[in-house]
Amino acid sequence: MDLSLSTRGQHLRQELLDFLDTHVYPNEQRYRDEVEASGERHHYPAVLDELKSEARSRGLWNLFLPANSGAPRARGDEHGAGLTNLDYAHLAELTGRSPMIAPEALNCSAPDTGNMEVLHLFGTPEQQQQWLHPLLEGEIRSAFFMTEPEVASSDARNIRSRIVRDGEDYVINGRKWWSSGASSPRCKVGIFMGVTDPDEQPYRQQSMILVPMDTPGVRVVRDLPVFGHYDGAGGHPEVEFVDVRVPATNLLAQEGDGFRIAQERLGPGRIHHCMRLIGMAERAFDLMCERAISREAFGKHIA
Repeated sequence: MDLSLSTRGQHLRQELLDFLDTHVYPNEQRYRDEVEASGERHHYPAVLDELKSEARSRGLWNLFLPANSGAPRARGDEHGAGLTNLDYAHLAELTGRSPMIAPEALNCSAPDTGNMEVLHLFGTPEQQQQWLHPLLEGEIRSAFFMTEPEVASSDARNIRSRIVRDGEDYVINGRKWWSSGASSPRCKVGIFMGVTDPDEQPYRQQSMILVPMDTPGVRVVRDLPVFGHYDGAGGHPEVEFVDVRVPATNLLAQEGDGFRIAQERLGPGRIHHCMRLIGMAERAFDLMCERAISREAFGKHIA
């Protein structure tokens, strides 16, 4: 098995390493200061716009869209880098070294990456125009509504939330939590998974539908802490859906395709998350080593 980077992957890796060293790491304290000064946990700091502009000028934008996505290849303002999942895995690892800044600066943040892939693969031209294009431009954020408090949602067949057809609309009812991104003030749309036909065979009961966050009946109930911390821009809140009515044209693909879409979405995402976590661990280890060889106690270095 050949796990080496392609020539393009090697170039982007070097470009990303330089971007981290010259722009991201030096701005980490500024990012924290701007968020703290705002008094808002999910504040969008101005420094991110500066970093996004620099990333785009270097071709470090929407790197997550794979070569087989059919998306235009990106340099500068175009969308999709056309990398293999192997190439992107190495880059995701590097973005994990500054997890609050680097992924968003490259427009490669979860859950937007997975949502953009879903819209690219399954969205209608109208859905793509309304939601995919602003996401690819980094103008808005999004959320993903799958996990439910009442059931073990790692098995999607357990999901109980309902998506019921009513004339030219669907009516949505349910409660979701660990809804990545939904607390961000820039979050404008979510992808919601629910049951459209409970009498279908288990893998054809679920569907996915687009829900604008300003739709009546959508309510962010509370942010949820992870080990005592309110992690990530946009958080992972609990969200309530009560008689939420959206046009039937918001459905992604066909009724019953929800499980298939989920598998398409979550497969690459698992790789991305794992590689970012490796990058986080590597940087923590590097910082520990730097500290150990520079810190003195009792007249000598501690390592």
